[in-house]
Amino acid sequence: MKSKIAFTIILCLILALTLSVSMDTYAADETHNGEEHGHYKVDGKNLPLWSIIPFVGILLSIALLPLLLDSHFLVHHGGKMSLAWALIFGIPYLIAYGGDAFHDILYIYLIDYIPFIVLLWGLFTVAGGILVRGTLRGTPLVNTFLLLIGTLIASWIGTTGASMLLIRPLIRANEHRKSKVHLVVFFIFLVSNIGGSLTPLGDPPLFLGFLHNVPFFWTTTALLPHMLFISAILIVLFFIIDTFMFKREGGVVPDDGTNEPIRVDGLFNLVFLFGIIAAVLMSGTLKLGEISIFDVHVKWQNLTRDVLIVLMGLLSLMFTPFSGKLRQDNEFSWEPIEEVAKVFAGIFITIIPALTILGVGEEGALSWLIASIKEPIHYFWVTGVLSSFLDNAPTYLTFFNTALGQLQLTESVIPAIVSGELADPEHLQFVRLLTAISIGAVFMGANTYIGNAPNFMVKAIAEQSGIRMPSFFGYMLWSIVILFPLFVVVTFVFLR
Repeated sequence: MKSKIAFTIILCLILALTLSVSMDTYAADETHNGEEHGHYKVDGKNLPLWSIIPFVGILLSIALLPLLLDSHFLVHHGGKMSLAWALIFGIPYLIAYGGDAFHDILYIYLIDYIPFIVLLWGLFTVAGGILVRGTLRGTPLVNTFLLLIGTLIASWIGTTGASMLLIRPLIRANEHRKSKVHLVVFFIFLVSNIGGSLTPLGDPPLFLGFLHNVPFFWTTTALLPHMLFISAILIVLFFIIDTFMFKREGGVVPDDGTNEPIRVDGLFNLVFLFGIIAAVLMSGTLKLGEISIFDVHVKWQNLTRDVLIVLMGLLSLMFTPFSGKLRQDNEFSWEPIEEVAKVFAGIFITIIPALTILGVGEEGALSWLIASIKEPIHYFWVTGVLSSFLDNAPTYLTFFNTALGQLQLTESVIPAIVSGELADPEHLQFVRLLTAISIGAVFMGANTYIGNAPNFMVKAIAEQSGIRMPSFFGYMLWSIVILFPLFVVVTFVFLR
């Protein structure tokens, strides 16, 4: 317990010392003075494709080592594995590119990784202080209702907030069930990913769009048909599968003699949750200037946001202590967020060459890929597949900028384009491309455990509760069988 409390203290100290900003501001000023190739100083034109080998290596380690060595490998050794790949990449990168490489590594940690953990930690901590009590029987109807509620609220409190709020009640309601994996898998599909489609609060890629002049409620209207379509099919499919599993187990819920009314304790934590939401909204509207840390530009409004997020988390811990009964009853522990923090620390540094190469478009080693995408179908699948393995926020941003460049448009005209004031063919095409990029980044984050951070956290909580979750490739088998056919249908229904 001491180590877990120390983790929280160290995290907060790191936040204060680094003066970090939120991950969602990854490219809030992509043409910053003095940076010829975006935010990264190492020229992506000069990076060979083999420079992404450490990134591929850490992905394969996440996928294979738990399968080959120990199913709990990432819990016990994830930090060491992550550090090893970070050093394998970082040391040669620094030797080869010197100060520019140092800037790029510092940039991705200050602007991306640390704030990424801040936001997750804040939502994880606050949601962990809200406990749904009462007798929940894990019938197909109850389980479907929980997934439906999670899907509906994910766009408004974030996929992380919704996931942390409802995954434990779902697991507790189904303690008596033998088959539980499908419950968690569909929960990740719907609550941890697709449900976050309707606002910039739901998923980081959409917040990036908000920072780049996409109106806040554009996603609500533009992506609603796609979200409702795929969500409805998944919920019906889940009900059918869960009903089959339930009947195969006897179709009876054991009666333990309790019938406690449903109630929610710790609701005052909603104040802190809304505080996090308000901080996010504030950072997208205020312009307070910036400071520079070793030539990494940090915006004051985003620094303010991160301080407020940390404050909301600390207040939640103050009013619902880690050692208190409410969090104990909620089976709250730091293990899931620790596991995410350790593993993603390596992912974020090794991802630099992939993002840098993609960032220079047709002038980089992936020119064949960039040159081949022209239509909404291309943008949907390329953005989606890459978002399954890369961080979906910078992937979204890369193809957002690719679409603007392809049509020779600027961010300043986006509000007029999406409102319909500008309706020339190239403007209408941009709306179609933006829609494809948005749903690709959000929907296909569900394809792998690392496609979106809540996926990893939900997996960790499920395993902590005794559910034997599929391996990396085992989970991908679920997404290939269930999600990919739906994405093909979405392609033909909406993107032709």
